[in-house]
Amino acid sequence: MSQVRPALSNAIDVVRKRIQQIRDRKEIVGEQNTKAALIDPILTALGWDLQEIDESRREYRRKPQDNPVDYALFLNRTETLFIEAKSLERDLTDRKWISQNLSYATVVGVRWCVLTNGDEYRIYNSHAPVDVEQKLFRSVRISDTANANAAVDTLHLLSKDQMQGRLLDELWKAHFIDGNVSRTIEAMLVNEDPGLIRLLCKKTKGVTRSEVRASLKRAKIRIDFPVPAIVGGTLPTSTIGGKREKDSPPDSAATRRQADPRALQITVGNLIQAGLIRPPLRIERKYRDVHLTAMVRQDGKIEFDGQAYDSLSTAGGMARKSVIDAPSGQAFPQTNGWKFWMYSDEGGGVMREMDYLRQSYLEQRRLRVMPMA
Repeated sequence: MSQVRPALSNAIDVVRKRIQQIRDRKEIVGEQNTKAALIDPILTALGWDLQEIDESRREYRRKPQDNPVDYALFLNRTETLFIEAKSLERDLTDRKWISQNLSYATVVGVRWCVLTNGDEYRIYNSHAPVDVEQKLFRSVRISDTANANAAVDTLHLLSKDQMQGRLLDELWKAHFIDGNVSRTIEAMLVNEDPGLIRLLCKKTKGVTRSEVRASLKRAKIRIDFPVPAIVGGTLPTSTIGGKREKDSPPDSAATRRQADPRALQITVGNLIQAGLIRPPLRIERKYRDVHLTAMVRQDGKIEFDGQAYDSLSTAGGMARKSVIDAPSGQAFPQTNGWKFWMYSDEGGGVMREMDYLRQSYLEQRRLRVMPMA
C-alpha cells in the first residue's frame, strides 16, 4: 500500500493546526512563510523532492524573459505541474493570478496548475478550451474540518505517483462531461426548449404544451453529479463511458451556447423579480488594488461611474477598462460580470460573487429528481 496517503493525512493535520494558530493570532505571515510552513510540507508528503533540481524548481522560468512560477514540478525532467503560491491572508478570487499562470502553462505545454494560499487549493486544467472559471477542476480547504477526507482525496491527486498516471485526465473528462450535461439541461429548462416541450407532451399523455410549460415553471429540478469514486487509484470505466475521446467540447455553436452558463439568459431583472435582489444594491470589486463600485438599479440596469449598462458583464468590462484600458480592437475587456462583481449579504459583511444569486435563482427553478414509482 502506498505510504503517500498516511503521510499526506498527517501533513494536513499539522498544517491545519498552523493555519488555526496564525488566524487566532491575526498574524500576516507573507508569501515566503506560507510556502515554508504550509505548502512545502504538503508537497513533500505528496512525494515531491523539493531539494532535487530535476524534480522541483522554485521561481521557475523556461526562458529568462518569462514571468516566474513559484513551483514547477517535473517528471522525467519534463514540466508536469505548476503551482502559484500566495500568502495565507490572500483571497484567491483575483482572476489575474491564475490567468497568468494558466497562460504560461499553455505556452509551455503543462496541463495542470494549482493556485494556493496554503489553505485553499484550486486545481485548474490549462488545456481546457473554455473560459478561466470553467477551467477550475476542484477546490478544497485544509481548514475545512467538515470535509477533511475531501482534502486528502483531492490533494492526493497531485502526488508524484498519481501525476505519473492519467487519473487526473480521466477525472477531468467525467467532470467536463457532467458539467456540460448539467448546464445543457438547465438551459433547456430555463429557456423552455421547444424540443423538450414536444418530447414531454409526447411522453405525458393528455397534456398540452402550455400545461407542460406551466408545470415546468412550478417545478424545482435539481441536477446533482456526485464526485466519481476512485478505487485503487483508478476510475470505474462506467464513469467515462466505453470510448476514449478528446477532452474538448463539441464544436457546434449551439452546443457551446448550451454548455456556457451565460447562455441561460438569466438577467439581473430576473433576480429582482424573484426577490433575490432588492435594489438599490451596491456591488463592488477590488481589482488590481483599485476599489471599484457600481449599483444595481430598480430597472435592472447596472450603474457604474455615472453610466447605466444592461448587464453585469458590460459594467464589469467598463470597470476593468477604467483600470487597464481595453484590448486592441475591443470596446472593453471581456468580463464575466457574475464572477467579477461581489455584494455583501444581508447577514452583515460576507462578500459573495453575484453568481451566488444566479445559482440561487436556478435553484428556485429546479425540481429535486425523485425515483419513479
